[in-house]
Amino acid sequence: MGIEEEIKRLEEEIKNTPYNKATEHHIGRLKAKLARLKEEVKKSKAPKGHGFFVKKTGDASVAIIGPPSVGKSTLLNKLTNARSKVGDYGFTTTQIIPGMMEYGGCKIQLLDLPGIIYGASEGRGRGREIIAMARAVDLILIMVDVYTIDEIEYIKKELWNAGIRINQKKPDVIIRKKDRGGINIEFAKKCKLGYETAKAILMEYMSNADVVIRDDITDEQLIDVILGNRAYLPAMVTVNKIDVKKVEANTDMDVVYISAKNGYGLEELKKKIFEKLELVRVYMRPEGKKIEDKPMVLKKGATIKDVCLKLHRDFVKNFRYAIIDGPSASFPGQRVGLTHEVKDGDIITIVSR
Repeated sequence: MGIEEEIKRLEEEIKNTPYNKATEHHIGRLKAKLARLKEEVKKSKAPKGHGFFVKKTGDASVAIIGPPSVGKSTLLNKLTNARSKVGDYGFTTTQIIPGMMEYGGCKIQLLDLPGIIYGASEGRGRGREIIAMARAVDLILIMVDVYTIDEIEYIKKELWNAGIRINQKKPDVIIRKKDRGGINIEFAKKCKLGYETAKAILMEYMSNADVVIRDDITDEQLIDVILGNRAYLPAMVTVNKIDVKKVEANTDMDVVYISAKNGYGLEELKKKIFEKLELVRVYMRPEGKKIEDKPMVLKKGATIKDVCLKLHRDFVKNFRYAIIDGPSASFPGQRVGLTHEVKDGDIITIVSR
């Protein structure tokens, strides 16, 4: 039996096996084997030759992904300095077109990706190359119009099949492989995944390992961690052409309704993109000088150490303390160390040796 036939057999067995306490570890093992075989098929069918490549610039990057002819190029042209080709027929864009959007002192790179079609995750319509580019950004903007609004779930499925986990955090699981001793699992908190199920999944990939599971995870999330090639990215939806007719998207994702052609909803869209990127703007005030006009842009959770590294690594080496004014300070002029977490709007002075 070839790999493709084995994949179909496993899919049928999983589909036809009732899920209960007695069968959950068996189903988990089948899912693990299925995922492993699918990875083998992906590697064997990896696209030959050159893929898409766009140099990332700016403070963050956003991939606009959706079906052909929903207005991605029009949106890019409206929001940025790009001049992406626009037409009333499918597949106008055959390459990735970048543009730079400025918002709140931040430079956000938008990438107009070619239209995604059914089977993209399996390689149809250069789908693997398109999705590979989407894995490298900071936010995915799924774009449909009033005529293709039902394709949101299909696009999410294509991204899932390609290993992109939208609006999820990577599970907190530590796997340490070893030479002997078998599989040992420690659950740091109550977990819906049973011990025998977790062990059956792990044994599809390894024989000896110490594993610590710190999150309440599912069997599929454990498989994702083992494979180690999943991308965890925030995502949102925009629905275009609402000047034509009113619609409502049936999705649990954040949605902004727009008319790219007429400009309706574009300011709301820019604001939501900025919020989803979770960017933090801090303003540097060098010792004895005025506050700089242009902010330094960091990701949420950044610390004073990240600020120093962005300036120059010598700032960490010679660091004494930082003076903070703003939202993260307990009082004006607070002195903090390298581990202090900064917040949007902070004013920072780095004092060095």
